[in-house]
Amino acid sequence: MQQQQQQRRMFTAALLAFIFILAAMGTTEAGKKEKPEKKVKKSDCGEWQWSVCVPTSGDCGLGTREGTRTGAECKQTMKTQRCKIPCNWKKQFGAECKYQFQAWGECDLNTALKTRTGNLKRALHNADCQKIVTISKPCGKLTKPKPQEPKKKKKEGKKQEKMLD
Repeated sequence: MQQQQQQRRMFTAALLAFIFILAAMGTTEAGKKEKPEKKVKKSDCGEWQWSVCVPTSGDCGLGTREGTRTGAECKQTMKTQRCKIPCNWKKQFGAECKYQFQAWGECDLNTALKTRTGNLKRALHNADCQKIVTISKPCGKLTKPKPQEPKKKKKEGKKQEKMLD
């Protein structure tokens, strides 16, 4: 009986020693992995300045833009980037500017035009866009509404005629 207890104590001691050794190895491994942070080199290069997107063909679709930056020790001062101008955007205000338009206003009888305004919703690649734009279009046919009798009155008149017959 005493021999079994002694064996259990030895086994427990050996197990604890093994766990302690594993824990010690884990902390030394962790110590090796931690390296002092490298000093971040401060670049003398300026920010990239991008030109407007120039479509490859037509006035929308895929194209390119050129970027430039300044700096004496810059490895790269110019680069070209692919870009895309959506074809459903209003070209009248710049192909890189998208506006949220209000409903068309009433027709101005003096000019025969109706207008609406649009607020800048989004500008592609920091394009130079107006904040608010106004557009006009012809009103279309200007016809005066004809006064019509309501259909109910016509039907009522027919019913009365039938009753009289």
